[in-house]
Amino acid sequence: MYASDCAAQPPRPLQQGGGSVSHTPVLYQEALDWLAIRPGGVYVDATLGGAGHTRGILERGGRVIAFDQDPQAIARARALGLPHLTLVEANFSELLPQLERLGIAQVDGILADLGVSSFHFDDPGRGFSYQHEGPLDMRMGTGDLTAAEVVNTFEEEEIADILFRYGEEPRARRIARFIVENRPISTTTQLAEVIRRATGFREAGHPARKSFQALRIYVNDELGALRKLLQSAEQALKPGGRLVIISFHSLEDRLVKHFLRESSVLRPLTKKPVVPSEAEQRENPRARSAKMRVAEHDGGKA
Repeated sequence: MYASDCAAQPPRPLQQGGGSVSHTPVLYQEALDWLAIRPGGVYVDATLGGAGHTRGILERGGRVIAFDQDPQAIARARALGLPHLTLVEANFSELLPQLERLGIAQVDGILADLGVSSFHFDDPGRGFSYQHEGPLDMRMGTGDLTAAEVVNTFEEEEIADILFRYGEEPRARRIARFIVENRPISTTTQLAEVIRRATGFREAGHPARKSFQALRIYVNDELGALRKLLQSAEQALKPGGRLVIISFHSLEDRLVKHFLRESSVLRPLTKKPVVPSEAEQRENPRARSAKMRVAEHDGGKA
């Protein structure tokens, strides 16, 4: 893990696979507006990804501490040479110790765009997509646990529990049984085919979607990390500071909703989650499930 201050250089397009790509996050304008960025303020982009939100905050005059556990994301952002940007290669669950290490007591805002970035989904080698051949990896960072280990070494009951708990898959037990009966499974397409046979493929959409989601969430401990981020935000935000969370499935949104409702210092500003416009959903199908919730630190008056 490390942090680095980027020298001021002209920004360059993000690179992936040798080519330039543009990356506009979901709910981009809405997230920046709700963050209420003030020039000179210090903001955390907890999910650097393609640096879309980071660049937006910088353009509005903020300074950014950007977190990402993926060394490739850190490298892409460093290559942009953006001023007033500090890069931290760590999961956002480590927010408080990393800020302390940087000598930062509190920040003016925290933004998190949860889930898997387009870079991960579009790279078959990362193993996140059931539509492309790739290794059963699914790690967002450099952790030890992979999806292949879960699929090939966990007990049938454990696999079923993961699929049901984190994917809300009603056929979790049958899928888990098929997985165990067809081991070893080494690629994404092999696993997707096993799931297809287990479910009979009788519904709209791909039958492996929920199972792949569940494995990804488990491998990366996404809900545990989110819970730590929310807890850290209570201490890391200045009074009046904003927390903006964009989630992409019900487990994340439910966790954020309940945490903000029970928090003694984070006051929800959005009664209902903000969702993408119809135009954005048409242009970007991945935006359809996005929900954004916003809270403000009230200074601990409650």
